[in-house]
Amino acid sequence: MFSFRTTSLDRQEDNVLRRGSIAVLCDQTAWNPETGEYIFGSLARGGNLRKVFHPAGWDGEFLSSLGMDGCMFIPLRPAVVGDLPVDAGMLEDIDALVVDYQDTGSRYDSMTAALYGIFQLIHHSGLSVSVYILDRENMCGRQVEGTALCPGSQPEAGIEGIPHRHGLTLGELANLFYTETGAHFPLHIISSQVRPNGQYLMPWSIPPREDVPGLFTSAFYCGMILLSSTNVSCGQGTLRPYEFFGAPFMRGYMDGMDSSGFADAGVLLRKAAFRPGAGIHAGQTCYGFQMLPVPGVPYHSLAHALRILRQLVSDGCGADVTGLDAMAGDEVMTAYVRGGVSWTDLKEHVKVEEQKWIRKARRYMLYDDQIVRVKTFRTNDK
Repeated sequence: MFSFRTTSLDRQEDNVLRRGSIAVLCDQTAWNPETGEYIFGSLARGGNLRKVFHPAGWDGEFLSSLGMDGCMFIPLRPAVVGDLPVDAGMLEDIDALVVDYQDTGSRYDSMTAALYGIFQLIHHSGLSVSVYILDRENMCGRQVEGTALCPGSQPEAGIEGIPHRHGLTLGELANLFYTETGAHFPLHIISSQVRPNGQYLMPWSIPPREDVPGLFTSAFYCGMILLSSTNVSCGQGTLRPYEFFGAPFMRGYMDGMDSSGFADAGVLLRKAAFRPGAGIHAGQTCYGFQMLPVPGVPYHSLAHALRILRQLVSDGCGADVTGLDAMAGDEVMTAYVRGGVSWTDLKEHVKVEEQKWIRKARRYMLYDDQIVRVKTFRTNDK
């Protein structure tokens, strides 16, 4: 049973919410500015909240200090292929699962991977759990980038069947997961338009992840995360992850090497040196660039990331892209980076795949605003 509802969760009259045992899947973004409470705080007043599933990185000492007597806080396991985020036994005594978090708009989102795993768990184990999704607008907007991940890809490549940037809301993704899994448990989507947050907060006001901290991060994340599979830093371990790229071996670009291959109409490139506090090249000075978005100009972060890597490989400056195959999940993209495919062929491949995704995704959309391609592929790009 599927329903799309246009009244807030606290106005739902379902018996399972009022009398059943409730669990919550959420992160730090599940905070209500009107009440000053997290979602589990308001649900706990009903007396039937039993469990809160949360990202493993969310501070356990902080959660325990909230004084939620009788409620278990359970960190999720990494949501990768073959390792479900929770055990079936953790849901056996639960009648309703309320889901409230901010998806990052990318197939690499770990919380959405966990939600997909939970859908599969409920379906295949035959558990009687009603799921309520508190929908949110996509912090990346309605734009689409990239190609859908093929079945059998490596876990680090993200969620199967989803492109690098999907353009859907969390509720629409849940609708897709539900349908494609063939599930029959009750799924209810609470419209994003009934959330009070929009009056006070933009979707990125509370960082959904440690490495998605700022206003512009989500615009770069879907493409620049590919660099995390290489020996080129994408700024992880700095205050501006995914907005920088560089490496110790890129000093030559500061001293006059041709960096025109890094250019993109959607961003300005500022030469910069940065020192990551964690991750690759931690404690070392990386030479490279900070990307600054140009207001009003469309930006295809995936295409830009691929051009950056192709420039580095063709220059032979020391870039190692052996891990890119698993992360990109697309042979044409990796062939382009290594010089085996032309920009024209890559452009056509991505265009076709994005159009396929849009046709598919439209079947699961719940709102009138449409998803679109980021049309920044230019014929003079190389």
